[in-house]
Amino acid sequence: MGGGVTGGVQARPVADPDNRYGVRDERLLTGATVITAVRTIASVVLSAVAAHQQSLELLVAALAVYWVGDMLDGFYARLRDCETRIGAVLDIMSDRLNAGAFYIGLAWLQPELSPAIFVYLAEFMVIDCFLSIAFLAWPVRSPNYFFVVDRPIWLWNWSKPAKAINSALFAVLLLVTGWMWVGLVIASALLVLKCVSLQRLVRIGLPVPGTAG
Repeated sequence: MGGGVTGGVQARPVADPDNRYGVRDERLLTGATVITAVRTIASVVLSAVAAHQQSLELLVAALAVYWVGDMLDGFYARLRDCETRIGAVLDIMSDRLNAGAFYIGLAWLQPELSPAIFVYLAEFMVIDCFLSIAFLAWPVRSPNYFFVVDRPIWLWNWSKPAKAINSALFAVLLLVTGWMWVGLVIASALLVLKCVSLQRLVRIGLPVPGTAG
């Protein structure tokens, strides 16, 4: 259990306290979801063009658009108090599309990295995706606030250091070093961590957690 702020902006971890699943203040169209849509389309288009033109520079630009846009939509949502569970799910799905486009493009341009890339994609697009949408079983606004459900799972997956390692470390090391075996070790370690997180999550109780009292 715990409370806190995210990105220096006061946030409300729990969805509408008068409605367990936050239906009352849910909506698809917000400034944050518009940013999510724009950054997703822009990043995927850049990845596609990069693959077509065999351009690593454009592929890196696609990754930058994905990362910057991902930070911006979350910051805007907290700043303007328009965080929604719908927006969180859209963000999670968009992250997978952006990551998939980038890494498939990287495997296309540098096929020697493929073993590490596909282990990472298995971790990020399947197990991490399942973990990320599991927040819907509780009345929290997004995985960023999973500390109100289970702090260890949140620390391992959605704290700032965990996000940096899961999203940035693998990509940066592959791009900078080109060392497939280092990438494979990191991807495998992340896969193990996600499986441990999943095991802990299952012990807590899914698909619907028990209610206290």
